[in-house]
Parts: sequence; C-alpha cells; structure tokens
Amino acid sequence: MTRLPASGSSPRPALARRLLATAAASAAVILAGCAGSAGGQSTNGAGAGGGFDYGAEQADVDAALADLDPVTITYQPTAASEKSVMAPGGTVLAEEIEKRSGGKISVDIVWGQAIAGYTEVHDALADGRVDLAFTLPAYDPAEFPVFDAMSTSLAVLPTSPYAGELVANAAGAEVAWGSDALVEEFEAQGLSPLIPLIASGGHYTICTDPLETAEDFDGRQIRIGSSAQSEQIQNLGATPVSLPFPETYEALQRNTIDCDLGQLIPAAESGMFDVAKHIAYPTEHSFSRSPGAYMAGKTYRELPLAYQQVIYDAMIAAFDGQMQVSVGGNAVAVGAVKDAGGTITEFPSEVQKELGEQTQQMSREAGEQAGQDSLADDMSAAGEKWSTRIEELGFTDGGGVEDLDEWYDDGTDYRKFGTAVFEDVFQDHRPE
Repeated sequence: MTRLPASGSSPRPALARRLLATAAASAAVILAGCAGSAGGQSTNGAGAGGGFDYGAEQADVDAALADLDPVTITYQPTAASEKSVMAPGGTVLAEEIEKRSGGKISVDIVWGQAIAGYTEVHDALADGRVDLAFTLPAYDPAEFPVFDAMSTSLAVLPTSPYAGELVANAAGAEVAWGSDALVEEFEAQGLSPLIPLIASGGHYTICTDPLETAEDFDGRQIRIGSSAQSEQIQNLGATPVSLPFPETYEALQRNTIDCDLGQLIPAAESGMFDVAKHIAYPTEHSFSRSPGAYMAGKTYRELPLAYQQVIYDAMIAAFDGQMQVSVGGNAVAVGAVKDAGGTITEFPSEVQKELGEQTQQMSREAGEQAGQDSLADDMSAAGEKWSTRIEELGFTDGGGVEDLDEWYDDGTDYRKFGTAVFEDVFQDHRPE
C-alpha cells in the first residue's frame, strides 16, 4: 500500500476507499435515517395527523403519510465533504429517510458545516437555519454542563476495539436518555435530542516516538481536546497542549508537540501517520471521549406526528452507521499504521492503574459539579449491563488493537445492536 499523504494533501485514495467501503458495507441493508424539521415548508401543524407503530410495515407507513404535504429538511452531517470517509453518515441516512417516507421527505445535505460550525450549530438548529445536525455539545460546556459531565464519566468504562465501542455507545445513550436534567438542558436551548449522546470512537495516543513505559510520558507535549483530557494527561506526567485539530499535523511534523490524543479515523484521513505512527492505548479505563449528539431543530416539533416518527425510528441506523465507521474505520487505520512502519502498544500496567484511579475521581467530581452525584456509578452500571447484553448478541472481541485489521470482519452487521439499544433505551421516548 502507498504511504499516507503529506500535510495539506487529500486522503490517500486507497485508504479512503477502504474506509468508505467499511462504513457502507452494511449500510445498504440496514434501516437508516436521520431527519430534523420542516425546513420552512408548510406542514399540517405540530404533531398533526395519525402516526404508525414502531416496526410497522411499509404499507402502514405509507398510509399514515398519504395525506401529508411534502417537506424538505436541511441536514448537516459531520463529514467535511461527500468524498470524506464519514460521508455515508450523510448520504445513506438521507437516502433512507426519503425511502422510508416514500419520497414525502426530501433531505438537503449540507457538507462541511457550511451553514453553521460546531460552535454555532445549536443556534442554527434553534432558529431554523438547520433542521438536523450531528453536533458537539462538549464544545460549549458552560451551556451544556450535564452533557460535559457525562462526557467525562464515559472514561470509567473499560475499553476494547470492538465490543468496548458498542458498550460505550449503548451505555452512554442509556444514561443520557435517563437524565431529565440533560434533556431539559437541550430543550432549554430550543433543541430536540434524537440521540442525546453518541460516544463516538475511543481515544489513542498517536505519537512521533513510542510510549512504552510510564517514564515515556514525562514531559511529552500531547495535544488534547477537552479539560478532562488535560487532567488525565497531566496526571500521567505529560504536558497537555490545546490545539485545533487542523493544526495538529504540522505541529507534529515540526516537533512542536510529541503526540495527539484522538480518534484513529480522523488521524488516518488527515495523513497523520506519516509523521506520527506510534499508537498506544489503555484497556482497563479510557480517556475522556469527545461525544456528539444527533439534534433536531425548532420545526421538528411542528412536523406531523408520522414524519417525526420516521425521523426518530431512523436513529437505529445512526447507531449502525456509527459502529461501522468507528470500529471498521479503526481496523483500517490500524492497517495504515502498520503500512507506515509504526507500532501499536498497550499502556503498561502502572500507567493504566494511575489512569484508572484518577479517572474515577475526576468522573465523580464532574458529576457532583453538574448536580448528578450518581453519574459515575450510573455509567459503570450501564456499562456492566451492556457488556453482558452485547456478548449475548454475539459481539465479542477476536483479539486486540494491534491485530484489529486481521480479525475484524468488515462485513459485520450491527442491526441487532442498533435495534437492541433502540428498543431498550429509545422506544420510551418515541413521539406518540
């Protein structure tokens, strides 16, 4: 395989094709979709009309929508463009919305946060410029303190490259939907949460030189993305550096920083493994993640009930697609690290112990500060529940991160997972 491109170039074609294929492998066969509000189109009024049962046959859905006026919605996915490895999260979802609605809902995809960036998108949802979006509430912890605390508490969960990712996303969603305070936090900003917390992928250290011992952390300059990650990195003896992701490649190339603490997929897509090809990871606990959320805007509540149900039920597919990208994309990224001649190393036991102790304390303090005293315990309990449930569903790790590219099946179908989470966690919040 060819090497990853230098800074400023486009993602290497082979890697991009493999990541896109991984993300789309099962998307064509899963019930997919995300949608938001009416985008300024006339509707029959808020919640007007009859709905349909969860899991209804298509004929029943068509009947419920038969007398409704067509609408067009504006959807801002996370992908920068339709050529991005994340693009199926936009295109596949939009196609399925239109299919499930019999063409009554048209989806206008806007790439690259062209209408509103992550710091503005919640305002754009609330005022109707955007109808549906993948958002990052953690970018504004002052406005979303409960969400920020939940982001921190995800670190109490043990991690693994496959089952652990499913556990984090299921447990995070369960705790989020179980928090009236979080839902109220969103609704106070004029937002309608569809997935109030999606854990996204785990974080790894991606370094110019290997991190193999506890002493290797001493003095390392590590780029972080949150205050919680800053605490974790400092506790390990390294120096946290706050830096926008687009500037990370050049900072690594110039030795301004030594490592990035981040997800593997954007690192692979940006060509980072050309300049930082040594990965290290924990297993007993994890670094604080950078979770997102699927949000609808103000006119979502004005849609007829059946349209709202089409949109909400489609969150099954959002989970399926997320796992295809998170786990499958990580497998491809691991292969890219090997192609670049890099290393993949589990943190030594003393580092994991230190990380675990500090993470437990940090998570409890974050919960208390947000008025959610039991948050860390709730997340741990949800993690234990979903660890058992996911194993029962047949999702088990076939190895470690270092050989993920060898044992992971890129044809894995996550429909069972998405359906189980929806029926256990989401169905009670379905529009009725």
